[in-house]
Amino acid sequence: MPSWTKTRLIGATGAAALLSACAAVGPDFTAPAPPKTAGYAMAGDTASTIPALGQGADGAAGWWTAFGSADLDRTIRQALSDSPTLAAADATLEQARAAASAERNTPTGALNASAERTRINLAAFGIPGFPSPTVNQYSVGGNIAYDLDLFGGVRRAGESADARAAAQGQHAKAAYLTLTGNVAMAAVRIATLRAQIAAVTSVIDEDAKNLEFIKKAQAAGAAAPAAQVSARAQMVQDQALLPDLNQQLAEARHGLALLVGHAPGDWTAPDFDLQALTLPGKIPVELPSELVRRRPDILAAEDELHAATADIGVQTARLYPDVKLSAAIAQTALTPEKLFQYDFTGWNFGPAVSLPIFGRSQLKAQVHAAEAAAKAANARYQQTVLTAFTQVADVMQALANDEAAVAAQDEARQVAEQDLKNSEFAFQNGGGTLVDVTQAQRRLSETRQAYALAQGKRYADAVRLYIATAADWTAAAPQRTASN
Repeated sequence: MPSWTKTRLIGATGAAALLSACAAVGPDFTAPAPPKTAGYAMAGDTASTIPALGQGADGAAGWWTAFGSADLDRTIRQALSDSPTLAAADATLEQARAAASAERNTPTGALNASAERTRINLAAFGIPGFPSPTVNQYSVGGNIAYDLDLFGGVRRAGESADARAAAQGQHAKAAYLTLTGNVAMAAVRIATLRAQIAAVTSVIDEDAKNLEFIKKAQAAGAAAPAAQVSARAQMVQDQALLPDLNQQLAEARHGLALLVGHAPGDWTAPDFDLQALTLPGKIPVELPSELVRRRPDILAAEDELHAATADIGVQTARLYPDVKLSAAIAQTALTPEKLFQYDFTGWNFGPAVSLPIFGRSQLKAQVHAAEAAAKAANARYQQTVLTAFTQVADVMQALANDEAAVAAQDEARQVAEQDLKNSEFAFQNGGGTLVDVTQAQRRLSETRQAYALAQGKRYADAVRLYIATAADWTAAAPQRTASN
């Protein structure tokens, strides 16, 4: 290739590099400013007596370890390893990242090479009486084209794809956080139901004792036959409470198997016990300005706003000229030995400019549509932040009320236990009636169940707070493999 041709190509390449460094049209994304609100509670809310941790949960151990249950720890780790829900989230994230990589690496230039041999019969030209031999034509060459992307449409498209992939990454984190929270909630549900069943079973045992006592009294002539009927009716009535509770427990255990990623017939849920759980000594509450940098749904909304902002640039770039540089060279000869001689060289070089003259109103409408989409994305981001703050405020208030409820139900349970003892003592010594005993048993059964429910709700609300504040889980999560 002649030196002056090389000089032109080098100069064109340099110009292309300089032009492609031009700023991209459209607004540059700026992350939303941290919220100015300094707290979560509304004036008049009751504060929890549990101190705030201030820095979130211990990610190295997993937030759920704060409840002190080895069974819960094993179950959550198994769910993180085996759940199809997480496998789907991971695959969707992988898909988004691959799509972003493809968009980001969309070639702005193309290089092609070709080599061919063509057989030509001159009779095809239709000249009568002219000799028509068949000859060979040999050709080898190549061409290069480069899109200058002067106004950054390609770059903005890559920026948008990267932001959407980042948003999908946050959605995957949200899936992990939601799963761990749902497993913990299911464990608390199982423990609460088992405590309720234990309370009813205890009352049924008391019913059996009363029935046995009445039988003995009747045999001694100290009780009427109707007393035995009443006692048996009370026991049967209490026994009727068990089937529904047992069904709820079975469904809770089956639901936990689903969360873990196994069929109920292939996996057995642990026997979670309320008494084996411990309430976290500190709650993971951070400032609102820190929460927006932790919650996956907020970060995903921010990434989606970033993508929508970049899309404005993609649409705006279409209003401007699209400039491509291209160059080609070809060596063509009738014999192979002459193929690379200078006299048989052909080349071309030049820019190709396309300018949207017609349909500009449609292109402008697409820009306005992208701007409106960005406004909607910003509104969704703001709504997501407000929803997160409200969730934290709700759960913090719930925990404060849970403390009062547990204390009140515990006192009611103790009073009911003492009342039953007094009623039984009076009945056994002729100073009371069977009705007094059965009523006291009923009150005790109800207070024990209410106490179990209050305890379970407090544990469940503590779990909700960990999820609402986006407690870390990543360091404690087992590595997932392709087979998962």
